[in-house]
Amino acid sequence: MKWTSWVSLLGLGGIVAVVVASSLNVGDVRCEVCMTFAERQSCRSVDAATEAEAKQGAITNACALIASGVTDTMACERGTPTKTSCTAP
Repeated sequence: MKWTSWVSLLGLGGIVAVVVASSLNVGDVRCEVCMTFAERQSCRSVDAATEAEAKQGAITNACALIASGVTDTMACERGTPTKTSCTAP
């Protein structure tokens, strides 16, 4: 094999290692949020480093299932959650 192939293989291995390491990183806070929009309800849980990040991620995930289109999704995300529960795992 040429030396460029080895360099490419090492670079690819480094990228794979970073992806695996970042996916194994467990968040410090877990939030479960329930959202209601257009007579539909969805609850989602998200782990993140901070409570604000976990809450926003759960709101985004819940609204993705019950809202249709960009305008509805933005309106859903601006709404008030019907349930919010955050804990440290």
